[in-house]
Amino acid sequence: MSNLSDIQKKFFINVLLATSFTFSISQSAMTTIYPTLMKHFSVAVSSVQWLTTGFMLVMVLMMPLSPWFLYIVPFKAFLLSLRIIFRFGTLVAIAAGYFSLLVIGRLLEGAAVGLLFPSFQSVILSITPEEKRLTQMGLVGLVMGSALAVGPIVSGVILEIFDWQAVFSFFLLILIILFLLSLKFIKNVMPHEPYHFDVISSISLMGLVMLLYALQTMTTKITISLLFIFFVGLLLFGYFVQRQFSIKEPLLDLRVLKNAAFRLGMFLTAGSYIALIVTTVLMPIYFQKILGVNALWSGLMMVPAAISLSILNRRSAEVMKRFGLKTTMLIGSAMILIGFFGLLITCQIKLWLLAIIFAALVESGNAFMMMPAVTYANNALEKDLIPHGTALITTVRQIAGVIGVLIISQVLTLVSKPLQVSMKGMLASFAVSAILAAILLILVLRIKNRRANKLL
Repeated sequence: MSNLSDIQKKFFINVLLATSFTFSISQSAMTTIYPTLMKHFSVAVSSVQWLTTGFMLVMVLMMPLSPWFLYIVPFKAFLLSLRIIFRFGTLVAIAAGYFSLLVIGRLLEGAAVGLLFPSFQSVILSITPEEKRLTQMGLVGLVMGSALAVGPIVSGVILEIFDWQAVFSFFLLILIILFLLSLKFIKNVMPHEPYHFDVISSISLMGLVMLLYALQTMTTKITISLLFIFFVGLLLFGYFVQRQFSIKEPLLDLRVLKNAAFRLGMFLTAGSYIALIVTTVLMPIYFQKILGVNALWSGLMMVPAAISLSILNRRSAEVMKRFGLKTTMLIGSAMILIGFFGLLITCQIKLWLLAIIFAALVESGNAFMMMPAVTYANNALEKDLIPHGTALITTVRQIAGVIGVLIISQVLTLVSKPLQVSMKGMLASFAVSAILAAILLILVLRIKNRRANKLL
């Protein structure tokens, strides 16, 4: 970006972040309209959550491909193409007369998001001096974290005035505007390098999707065909991992996993993401099904969480510079644990104020967890490995999100009655979430202060 003026740089980054913000909102916006879609299409919680789980599965499949696209395709053409794919998926969703067609539209959206998320983070990390990455990633965290929190709010407000198709129409309008802005302000900032696309690796990567699909489906039934898919997926994914270590130009360079600091940062990022995505899934259901509020109010009840996450994300870099990485992340993980534990012990009281406070506490804790962990992990890598490290972190984070949503949805479904959500189901879901938060806190305790501060 050295050939761009300061104003051009500012517009470049802002348009890129605005695109990521819009894509990220689409990831969580479905949760508020779950009850509406369950009624409209006559489907259960375990079925409607495929709008999130399926979205994430395709994201996981596409994310490891992002380093290759960054090396081969001019960044401007790459970004514009992703917007076209996303818009087409959105049009399919708007026109959906059947639930399966709606899922297909979401899968197309997921493909575009899966390629964008690691790519835009790689671009920002690559063009930012190491000493400024912490501040810059704080901004990225602000965009992505607040977008996930804002998604249910936006869809709730729209749903109160219009029907569920209007939620998708809103994203379509925003992306058309961003497409036009990108034509002017997005530049080709990444160097072009010859990089072999390993077809065998890309095919074997399907094993991961097969594994996640089988695990998701086997929670309700176990058949011979599902077991076959599971074991074939396990073999394919195992081969994918082995191949990345053995070929000269891997699709996803897994050598980054040999770095202990990177591994720990990756797992911490995944854990904090589970907490965030589970909150955005559970709380709208709790507000609507247990407290009995409408979609608009359930969205508005998520506003305090979104605001606190946005404010604290921007402050996370300052906190880390003052207190160090380990202390900052201890604060964050403790906030997440207290938030989920608070929801567990107070949800039967049915006080909306307590639910709002504890949900905000969970999301606020993520401000001191997710992006600090990403920065910590990537700063442990050589610059040429950053695209691969970012792709792997983002992939693992989404896998964790899929598994987290899968576990919570199944707990909610199994404990509740068919096609209904009960208080017992919510209690069980919050209990599982609190256990996962406790594990996250234990992982943070493994960080070594001296080594962590050297990587900031």
